[in-house]
Amino acid sequence: MNNGPISAYPFDLKVPQGDDRERHVCATCGWIHYANPKIVVGAVTTLDERLLLCRRAIEPRAGYWTIPAGYLEEHETPEAGAAREAMEEAMAEIAINALLAVYSVARISQVQLIYRARLARPEIAPGVESEEVGLYRWEEIPWNRLAFPTVRWALEHFRQSLHLDAFPPFTNPA
Repeated sequence: MNNGPISAYPFDLKVPQGDDRERHVCATCGWIHYANPKIVVGAVTTLDERLLLCRRAIEPRAGYWTIPAGYLEEHETPEAGAAREAMEEAMAEIAINALLAVYSVARISQVQLIYRARLARPEIAPGVESEEVGLYRWEEIPWNRLAFPTVRWALEHFRQSLHLDAFPPFTNPA
């Protein structure tokens, strides 16, 4: 079976010796292609009592609101990735102060690391992946137009941790 970037080579889908699930295995040399979950990093970012939100310009969920977040790059720390995503999506320079949550989204093979942060400087503007960005008070958040369930979880977990200096990271709600 051929799939994705490995399609130029003769790969078979089979259970390698000593493994417990099917993998793409090179029929020529036996090399195993491991498909692992993607890591998403992001930050619930504030300025005073307002939260930074971005309206997505790209799919999935173009036109819906989110916190700045995206895939972690190779050779990048999660904190650096969250800061990079804030810059890419909202032209925002952020200062991270705590790991807010670790969410597992097994159905799409994602692990999300969401931080708590503040704007290091007040200037923001839409990046290439955002139609618009803004700073919103809690009651102004467009709750019915949030892009993903994890955005709602992160905002609610942020509010629960607002007055805590130290706390264990939140996880998926029940």
